[in-house]
Amino acid sequence: MPLRVLRLGEARELALASRWPRRRGLDRSLLNYAEEIIERVKREGDKALIELTERFDGVRLSRERLKVGREEIEEAYEMVSGDQISAIKLARERIERFERNILEHAQFEYVDALGIRIRREYRPIGSVGCYVPGGMAAYPSTLVMATVPAKAAGVGRVTICTPPRRDGSVNPLTLVAADVCGVDEIYRVGGIQAIAALAYGTETIKPVEKIVGPGNRYVLAAKVAVSRDVPIDHPAGPSEIMILASEDANPHYIALDMISQAEHDPNSIAILITTSISVAESTLDYIMRLIGQVTNGDRVRDALEENGLILIAESMDEAINFVNDFAPEHLEIMAEDPYSISKRIYSAGLILIGEYTPVSLSDYCIGTNHILPTSGFSHVYQSLSALDFVRFVNIVECTRDALIKLLPAAKTLAESEGLPNHALAIEGRLKG
Repeated sequence: MPLRVLRLGEARELALASRWPRRRGLDRSLLNYAEEIIERVKREGDKALIELTERFDGVRLSRERLKVGREEIEEAYEMVSGDQISAIKLARERIERFERNILEHAQFEYVDALGIRIRREYRPIGSVGCYVPGGMAAYPSTLVMATVPAKAAGVGRVTICTPPRRDGSVNPLTLVAADVCGVDEIYRVGGIQAIAALAYGTETIKPVEKIVGPGNRYVLAAKVAVSRDVPIDHPAGPSEIMILASEDANPHYIALDMISQAEHDPNSIAILITTSISVAESTLDYIMRLIGQVTNGDRVRDALEENGLILIAESMDEAINFVNDFAPEHLEIMAEDPYSISKRIYSAGLILIGEYTPVSLSDYCIGTNHILPTSGFSHVYQSLSALDFVRFVNIVECTRDALIKLLPAAKTLAESEGLPNHALAIEGRLKG
């Protein structure tokens, strides 16, 4: 049997045991390991990047080849199809449109009853480093998700680091996606050493002001280690899907979605929670039938055996409470009155409503971002967005009449705090 079917009450505590906030902190030995490599990159710069890339990726690079040149990017276009380029452009356009809407609605101006004018505006940060997993595989969608919000926000320098392939090249799809998205600099460096270079700089790679993007546990450890000096986005681990279903949900769709997310990684989490025994049994039946037919079947089986669950809840209230405690990366709601249910969900990275909104579509081109908090961090973090690449400033203008009306309260507070000159700075404007 590829996954377990349990009553929610029996599995609840076990399922939550490894989630934040019950589980805090990374493995100390892993952090120490990351910090050793980071310190080496800080001391030795490009020399360390070259030697570590040969050690971990089996690729010997020269200093000149750390940065990807324009000629290699142009050649990459000849190696990808027109359909792939069009798909990347569609994803970029949809995400960019959504991100610009976020920024537009984050700014506002109002004049209050006293006549004080308050305006809130954003300013982009100067530079950002985006980590894009690579090597043998290509993840152009992740590159789009990491870089487009930064560009939409107006970041002046967007840099990516991605591991090279065995021949020292960068996957052509990654290069084309970077070019389509307007990335300014591309480096063929991965792992801990890439995060260190982005954080502290080397002779070739200039340091950035913020680091974003997913990676394996070594990349996560490196991001946590450098976060004392350089801001990062949020902890991101293996992909997670949770499906909340009532008795009218389609078990075939549920099975397809659980399988699709399980193919990411053997550590991927796929959980169905339902109030219907019939839906639970039918979903399991579909999974059993499909698992021997799908591509990447062994990987899917491993993930479902290790981290797959079908949970039967006594009521929708019990199911919703568990969802909020688990705080999944992705939550699909296939139930009656899904919007009412969604209003009761306060811990999820992304909520997808209905049978025609699968997680896999959101991974690519719905327009929302797929770089999301995992491992329970949806309690306190949200999806990557343009807001991660800006800071806000409040611009205020007060009238003389408003100053007069606010003086008594301001003077009282200033004197209470033993700061009489604060009150004088206000009163002096009225005596002059």
